[in-house]
Amino acid sequence: MPALAATGTRPPRTARPTGRPWSKGSKGSRWSRWPRWSRARGSGGDRGRDGRLAAIDGLRLLAAIAVAAYHFVGTPTRDFWGAGPDHALPAVAPTLHPVSGYGWLGVEAFFLISGFVICMSCWGRSPAQFAVSRISRLFPVYWAVVLIIVAAGVAATLAGQRWGAPTDLRTTLGNLTMIPSALGVPFTAGVAWTLWVEARFYLLMGGLLLIGLTYRRVIAFGFLWLTLAALGRELDSAVLDAVLLGEYAGLFVAGIAVYLMYRYGPNLVLWLLLGFAWCYALTVLDDRVVAHPGTSWAVSAAVLTGCLGLLLLAGPGPLRRLRWRPLVYAGALTYPFYLVHQSLGVPVTRGILENVPGIGLLASIAVGLTLCMLLAAALERFVDRKLGRLFRHRLTAALHADERRCESRELNATGRRPRALVERSRADLVGTEAAGRGRP
Repeated sequence: MPALAATGTRPPRTARPTGRPWSKGSKGSRWSRWPRWSRARGSGGDRGRDGRLAAIDGLRLLAAIAVAAYHFVGTPTRDFWGAGPDHALPAVAPTLHPVSGYGWLGVEAFFLISGFVICMSCWGRSPAQFAVSRISRLFPVYWAVVLIIVAAGVAATLAGQRWGAPTDLRTTLGNLTMIPSALGVPFTAGVAWTLWVEARFYLLMGGLLLIGLTYRRVIAFGFLWLTLAALGRELDSAVLDAVLLGEYAGLFVAGIAVYLMYRYGPNLVLWLLLGFAWCYALTVLDDRVVAHPGTSWAVSAAVLTGCLGLLLLAGPGPLRRLRWRPLVYAGALTYPFYLVHQSLGVPVTRGILENVPGIGLLASIAVGLTLCMLLAAALERFVDRKLGRLFRHRLTAALHADERRCESRELNATGRRPRALVERSRADLVGTEAAGRGRP
């Protein structure tokens, strides 16, 4: 099997499962309290039947709701929904507006969760399987959303309506690559800048996969990444900062540390890695706070630390046993909803306010978000679930085109399929299917 297994390094002694969390034979180690929550696992053996952790999906849903709340209710932009007291968010939602002003932290929560989930997706898989799972997961829905935004923008322009997202051909082609900023064009979907951050994280994890994914190597990778990212910030190096994601490295490494706790059980080294990553993340968080007027670093740090606490409960903690399928479905809707809620939801809400002014601002926002959720459900069912699965199969077959050619030659010569190629193809198909079921 071509997958890089994590069996080369024995888990630390504290990661071995014990009978009871407070057993008399435990020699008094404080880490022995955790085995009931997180025991050494194989390939995520404690996940649900569908290969997903429902509590993690619930956290992703909360993060998406927070970001949407910021864009619709918490935005600091004056007259965002129009002039007049009926459209002023501080007057219409005096309590919800300042609270939603911290919704941008949902992006930070996404990166934290991504460190956990992507490390889980990498484990026990080859670089090719990981690449197939990420491409088939991200691109079909993203392409569909970009094309929908462009089509809606063209229709709105022809109808004489105002449309914020760029719809010209050059910008559209650049956005279909998912790296438009690197090509010098603006994002069609405003929130898609986070996908470019995620893509660079995937490249770093892919490089680690090429070396070989083991417990000790991942720990060393986490400490090295944080050190080099800090060095890049000290040198004010744009290159190092772009490659090493200096602003978000602490969040990704913290998620990785929590996953290692989920897989092997907590121990002193993992707590040190998590503590180092979290100190780093909260320190550089001030850069993001400055970019969001009206927010406090202390409150932002407390909220983000609460998100870390929830991840610890959802991963290595007791919430990992949660088996509520609506949360799994909500997690599947998170990605398409995140992509459409700003670039499509905001124009739709403005159209409702202009054409049905009597409905009120908050009701218009509720209708706009509901329509976004319905569109997300359609994208999940017809694009992500069907086209993504087909994409995954075709990519897997394409990556083994050379082996199929050799198989065809041997079949013509001997009349029998080579056993090694049959087992290789079957293993890769199983690996990519599992990656699809356990996708973040």
